[in-house]
Amino acid sequence: MGGDFQPPTERIIVVGHKRAGGSHMADGEAMGAESMVMVAEEGSAGVEPADRAVVEAIARGDGRGALMLCARQHGAALGRLCMALLGVRGEAEDVTQETLLDAYGGFASFRGEGSLRAWLFAIARRKCARQLERRGKHEARLHLVTSQEAEPGGEEALARKQRAARGRRLLEQLRPSEREAVLLRFEAELSFREIAEVCGIDEAAARKRVSRALARLREASQAEE
Repeated sequence: MGGDFQPPTERIIVVGHKRAGGSHMADGEAMGAESMVMVAEEGSAGVEPADRAVVEAIARGDGRGALMLCARQHGAALGRLCMALLGVRGEAEDVTQETLLDAYGGFASFRGEGSLRAWLFAIARRKCARQLERRGKHEARLHLVTSQEAEPGGEEALARKQRAARGRRLLEQLRPSEREAVLLRFEAELSFREIAEVCGIDEAAARKRVSRALARLREASQAEE
């Protein structure tokens, strides 16, 4: 739906390495022996291949390395979701960084029982919700993230802006829970199981939310034509 969102990865890593108030897992502070065994035994069956290196870094107490991998592998998708939910690039960048730093602070308690990606997006979702509350409901606006590439000129640029505006109008007609589900599915590219984890519902309910959202989008689109 949108172009890659590039979070301030290097700044995240530098700030994250500074342990504040003992809440962060310092390098070398490994998980408990029982948790480490659990993660190791999960192996390829319990951990997504893309996240295996992150989980292994957490298990051996390499918080900084795990943070770097999270920022590299999931930072862009987290940023796109935050941008779609918040609609303001500066806020999206801040919330993306805060999400990764909160994840860093929570590595010591992460047990690998669910998807790491879903765990990260659940943090981002909560932070976006709080940000919207602070901003005020009357100011909350949903914006689709646009491509980072240079805008083409002339008629093509106008057509792209019109498509983006139409997309915003259609998404704003959805219920908040349905809009969130469809963004998690197609913007963040989460599986239905991961959407269920993020939203605190079961997988069947996640599928229904996305299905209802798509049906409403089709209806709204047809009504505009």
